[in-house]
Order: sequence, then structure tokens, then C-alpha cells
Amino acid sequence: MNKNVSFWELDTLSLAQQEQLLQRTEADLSSYIEQVTPIIEQVRLGGDNALAELTNRFDGSDLTPGQLRVTEAEFDVAATLVDEKTLTAIRFAADNIRRYHEAQKPGEMTMQEVRTGSFVGERFLPIPSVACYVPRGKGSFPSVLLMNAIPALVAGVKRTIVLTPPGADGSVDAATLVACREIGISAVYKCGGAQAVAAVAYGTESLPRCSKIVGPGSPWMVAAKQLLAARIDPGIPAGPSESIVFADSSVDGALAALDLLIEAEHGPDSSAYLVTTSREVAEQAIAALPEHWADMSDLRVEYSATVLCGPMGGVVLASDMDQAFDFINAYAPEHLQILSRDPWQYLGRIENAGEVLLGQHSPSTLGNFVLGCNAVLPTSGAAATVSPLGVMDFMKFMSVAYVTESGYPEMAEQAQVLATYEGFDGHANAVSERRQKYLK
Repeated sequence: MNKNVSFWELDTLSLAQQEQLLQRTEADLSSYIEQVTPIIEQVRLGGDNALAELTNRFDGSDLTPGQLRVTEAEFDVAATLVDEKTLTAIRFAADNIRRYHEAQKPGEMTMQEVRTGSFVGERFLPIPSVACYVPRGKGSFPSVLLMNAIPALVAGVKRTIVLTPPGADGSVDAATLVACREIGISAVYKCGGAQAVAAVAYGTESLPRCSKIVGPGSPWMVAAKQLLAARIDPGIPAGPSESIVFADSSVDGALAALDLLIEAEHGPDSSAYLVTTSREVAEQAIAALPEHWADMSDLRVEYSATVLCGPMGGVVLASDMDQAFDFINAYAPEHLQILSRDPWQYLGRIENAGEVLLGQHSPSTLGNFVLGCNAVLPTSGAAATVSPLGVMDFMKFMSVAYVTESGYPEMAEQAQVLATYEGFDGHANAVSERRQKYLK
């Protein structure tokens, strides 16, 4: 494979060329939407039979409709396949993730007195159901299960299920099943891609219809969520992995190269840039990549080299800090690492990012697995307006208001003025003097 790392010098690029660097693989979903439309319709009409047929076709398995749900026996087998070290790491990560999200959970109700005798507030409730999607095509991801499901459980969602593609032998990743059992989830279904989204959007004989689906996935899955948004809340946009590593002149470029590979190795549809104002750091990073690749598997080298040597990755050299952070904010990365001996000096410059990992001891690896902050993050520039997955993604609130007898006159007087101005006679009458004759 050609491993000429893409090098982009912003001062030499036109505005159109700079804009092109901001694109992601799923920027245009039209071709995927065309492909997933018949899949969705097949599941809608065929239920479990269609879901099993599509799962077998796309995942190479040989499942019957009755085998879509993971059995207790399969959970038991999985427990024998996961070593103690992995189990300890799963428990460590789950504990941190739970602690982080428990701190996010609001109280049951808030109330404030906006005027004497007039109170307004919110009552918080969990959503009724959610499907947590755990991808598998490019790896096994028990960490994604923990990130998706724990905040739902903390929120108090009554029905939390898991969707994940099976392997060719029909089994589910053992560590993912162990993680499910550790946090108390028993409803796991063997399906992925667009067909899994359709299954929980419409419901099948085996899979319940769900209110929401969360979790990262392929462009086919993202396209299906877009098409089915009227039937199921698609959650935050969470597509292929993307990252920016910013490094200033105080750090070794080889370290920046090491961290650049974290998200780049997820798949050939990922995006990853090193952004720096230091030509020396840029050159050090490019020179160090072959050494880092030498300690990676052929598959992860292929994935990351495809990204870093392609049009949506590589090394970006900015002329100054303003240009560097203008590019970062325009990109609005899913993951942003700040490599510097004094990383806090840059935090105020960052406006758009799913997460910001500060300093040389905070690589994305920690955030992805064990720190506790959620690693299901908005992609494709959505970080400009969307937050990471959290407890409030699994909760809703209703407004609550209460006006006392003493607080009513002032409120009624002002409301009647606005109702009259806007021409709503019923509104105005409801707060007029005629109300008094009905009050005891």
C-alpha cells in the first residue's frame, strides 16, 4: 500500500480546497438511502423472517427467526470465554461510566417562584424504551455497549435492549455479552445495519418497537435512521469515527503521530487530522508513522493508512493559532486532543468539539474506554450544535406550573393584554372578570 501521508498546508489551499477537508464519508447519504430503502420495507413487511434472512445475507450467519434473541445459555458460554483481566477492565470502565452519568442525572423536579405566588418548573422522567446499537463489522466493542446502555439505565429507562450483528457462526461477541450481564441487560438481539434500525422502528415478532435508538454505526445504519426518524428517535448523529489531534511546538511530533492513529484505525471511512502550527512537529509526525505502523496488525495499518493517506486525513499545517483553531472549530470534530505542556491555554479557543482531551496524558484511548465521559459523540460536524450522549438523551421533562390565588391577578392582567392584542377571545375571557364567578 502507498503510505504517502497527506500533507495539507492551509496557506496554499483555496477556500474550496479547505472546505473539502471538512467533508466526511457520510456527507452525501443519497446512495446509501437508495440501498437501504428496500431493506427497511422488507423488514416492515416480513418481520422476523425478513430480519433473519437479511442478517444471514449481510453477516454471513445461518440464523433462523427463532434464534435472533441471545439465550441465557449463550450468556453462560460467553462468561467462560472472557478472561479475568478483561472482566476486571469491563468492571472498571462500567464503574467510572456510571459515576460520571449519575452526576448528570437531574432531580425529580425543579420549581422556582417567578413572581409572588406564581411557580414554574420541570418534572423529569425517563423515556419508555431504547435500543442500544453495538457495531461489530470492524471489531468487537463491549466499551460501546457500556457507553450506550449505562446512561439509559441511570436515567431509569424501563426497557433497554441491545442490537449487535452476529459473527459468521451466529454468536455475539463474548465480551459484549459479559458487559451486558454485568450492568443488568438480558435482551440482546443478533442483527445490525439498516435492518436492525427498521426492526426496532416497526417492531417484529421478537423485537419490541422502541422509542429511540442510540449508538454509532455504518453509513447504511445512519441512512436508515434518517429515513425512519418519523417512527423512532434516531439519537445523536454518530457515524464513522473522526478526530483532530492538535499539537503545539512543546511536544514531540512522534507522540502526536501515535495519538493520530487512535481514531484512524477504526476503519477506512474514518477521518483523522493532526493540526499544528509547527512544521517541525508535522515532519516529526510523518516520519514517526512507519515506526508506529510496524507495531500494528495488518488490518489496522490498512485502515489507518487509508485514512491518513487519503482526502479525509493526514497532517494539516496552519500558519498561526488563529488559523489552526478556525479550522478545528469549522471541522467540529468528534474527538479533539490537545497535546501541549500547557493544554489549558487553548481550551477557551475551542467552540465546537464532541470531547476535548487535554494534555499528554489524556489520549483518546482513555476516553473511549475507561475515563467515564461518554465516547458516543456527535460526528459529521454535528458537534457545533449537538452534545455527547448522556443521561438527558434518555430523559424528558414536562413543564409544571402553579399559580396561587394571590399570584393570579397580576398574571391574569398581563396575559389578558397579550391575548387581546393577538385576537384570541377565548384566551382573554379565561382570565377576565367573568372567571371570578366560577371560583369558590
